[in-house]
Amino acid sequence: MIDPEFILCAALDYNGTIISAARHSDCYAVIKELFANPVLPERDKQGFLTSRNRFVDRKEAWKIAKLNNQIRYGEEASDNGEDSILISENLY
Repeated sequence: MIDPEFILCAALDYNGTIISAARHSDCYAVIKELFANPVLPERDKQGFLTSRNRFVDRKEAWKIAKLNNQIRYGEEASDNGEDSILISENLY
């Protein structure tokens, strides 16, 4: 049996390097600590890291989290059908 894929944490794609942390703001803090004068990624580079070590965008993350009953908070505010996106506040 294959274990289901689930969302682990927030992540950012920083020029091809995936930076992960509990929340996206923490990812930005890590980038600032690791790189001198970084050009911080825009919102479209925000996503999540999965249990299969995959970086997924916010839309795919919503689908994975919803499938695995990981959405604990704010589902009614975040659920917009096909336009739904996951935010870390939905998880913890």
